[in-house]
Amino acid sequence: MPAMPRNRPAVRRCAGAGAVALALLGAGLPAAVATPSSKEPDLSRFYRQKAHWTACKDVELPKDMQCARVTVPLDYAKPAKGTIDLALSRYRATGKSQGSVLLNFGGPGGSGVSGLGQDGKDFMSLTNGYDVVGFDPRGVGRSSPVSCGDGLDEPSDDTSTDKVPDVAHPQALMKILKQLTVRCTEHSGPVLPHIGTVNASRDLDVIRQALGDKKLNYLGFSYGTKLGAVYAAQFPHKVGRMALDGVDTLTESLAEQGVAGAQGQQQALDDFLDWCVTDRGCPFGQDRRKAGEAVVELVRSLDENPVPSDFGGPFSGQDLVGAIGQGLYSRDLWPLLERGLASLIEDGDTRGVQNVASGGYALPVGQRRGSGLVDSADIPVDNLSAALMAINCADDPDRPSAGRLTQDVDRLRKEYQQASPVFGRFRLTQVLLCYGRPRGTDFIRDEVKDVSSAPMLLVGTRGDPATPYRWAIETAKRLGPSAVVLDNRGDGHTGYTSSKCVHGKVDDFLLYGTLPADGSSCPADADGRGAGTGSAG
Repeated sequence: MPAMPRNRPAVRRCAGAGAVALALLGAGLPAAVATPSSKEPDLSRFYRQKAHWTACKDVELPKDMQCARVTVPLDYAKPAKGTIDLALSRYRATGKSQGSVLLNFGGPGGSGVSGLGQDGKDFMSLTNGYDVVGFDPRGVGRSSPVSCGDGLDEPSDDTSTDKVPDVAHPQALMKILKQLTVRCTEHSGPVLPHIGTVNASRDLDVIRQALGDKKLNYLGFSYGTKLGAVYAAQFPHKVGRMALDGVDTLTESLAEQGVAGAQGQQQALDDFLDWCVTDRGCPFGQDRRKAGEAVVELVRSLDENPVPSDFGGPFSGQDLVGAIGQGLYSRDLWPLLERGLASLIEDGDTRGVQNVASGGYALPVGQRRGSGLVDSADIPVDNLSAALMAINCADDPDRPSAGRLTQDVDRLRKEYQQASPVFGRFRLTQVLLCYGRPRGTDFIRDEVKDVSSAPMLLVGTRGDPATPYRWAIETAKRLGPSAVVLDNRGDGHTGYTSSKCVHGKVDDFLLYGTLPADGSSCPADADGRGAGTGSAG
């Protein structure tokens, strides 16, 4: 699922045409993940460690932020097999501290260290009672980042990630997916077979202990809500105050998630075009029907004839779809998206729309691997997309055969096209993402339910283009009586940084333990553009 929205999207969202294509085609080669059992190996040495905070050496991070590392087993079933280090960052509590609250900004694949560094002001209210801590999960950001290669050293043939075959030719696509599996394994290092939410959740518990907290206080966004829910199932008696905003599904397959995502993004695009045509600067003119047709035609034209980009590869229609999707996460991004589309249409300049996805930051190009931490300059260009797909595959047990995919593709194309003529193809590829890779875990779909933890606050936003409101209701029902739902009647992906009401109620719960009534609601902010509390991560 997508990361939490940002008014100023960061590199972790998209790194140019190659990364967008890679996000479509898949990433790592996840193997079996460890799940808790009655016969656990001895993990005491990991639970005895304490986080030692120092000034952050990375020039990307603010000077008033502190950094630390926590060591976890590479394989929880075989802790002697090796270890990896996880990167942490924090802002210290300004008031009387009651411990730490950990943040996860979503993705999967979003860097919590960078996210907190860029958007820390949005969470300063929580420092009234907590050290506010960001972390990079295994395989993400500074924590042994996975990669499938940046494509610069790859042969220019049918295996290039810049060539995205149409899903009407599944055999060609599946061939590329198999070849990408090899590339991902070569470029990622030992963490790849042990990536996924079940292991990341176990890492969370080691982090909790290293921070000196008896229970985990946690604020997760989008995919981060799944991570929180898995933690609650694995460690129900270690849950402190947990808020989940932009609630992810625990049961739907990647194919079902793709349809829901296409529908949500199409509605968000329709809303954007309704707004755009009222502005004389709208590159699609002032006729709403023609504007919708123009977007579809622009995507088709770029797929047939990609244009050069500043990021070294061709910019296709599917790259544009990915960039538009990022620009729709928040109304605050609409003017930036409008200007980027205008530059693309009028001058063939891709920089504006690519900046919507990358935030205009310099793109890291390092390729260093190992079990230790890396600097921001050494995070691979494609880490977000590589981690996103590797984690999704590790979390999803469905593995349709080549014959089944070939048989179903025509029906699926029609279903996705009906969901969205713009985002349908982009989303349909999710059906094929994990083809040829080991089957993912059943734990999330089968075991994350009826959780006997402390109360958890779930925030669902009615106009969320990425995590439909119904997922909040369905997930709450699945988790059981411990889940309390707050209905945010606004727009955009997640509510904490776009709604004053949601922000206040989440803070009241995390800081003081005050829960709103189950089913209570927050009205849309009067200006329709959110709380203006800054970027959203």
